[in-house]
Amino acid sequence: MTYIINLDKIKGLVYTEKSNTTASNGKYTFEVDASCNKSEIKSLIKKIYNVEVEKVNIINTKSKNKRFKGIDGCTTSIKKAIIKLKENQTINFA
Repeated sequence: MTYIINLDKIKGLVYTEKSNTTASNGKYTFEVDASCNKSEIKSLIKKIYNVEVEKVNIINTKSKNKRFKGIDGCTTSIKKAIIKLKENQTINFA
């Protein structure tokens, strides 16, 4: 049996002030597909970046109603994964 690795499930790195401060502690925040679970995310990060993942935490943010210049709308809902790496391992994005 062959397994297909779907690399599109990891959408990208979340680049905020809080995520940058936690990156120095070995924690990285990624935006992931809504259908992902913890074990899938762990295996994808391991295969893409060649690092050992210690722990995965998931945050589901709900969409919010917003108004911009008198027009009602809403933000998109996002699923974020906070990845904690094992000791002395980092991800180089350069």
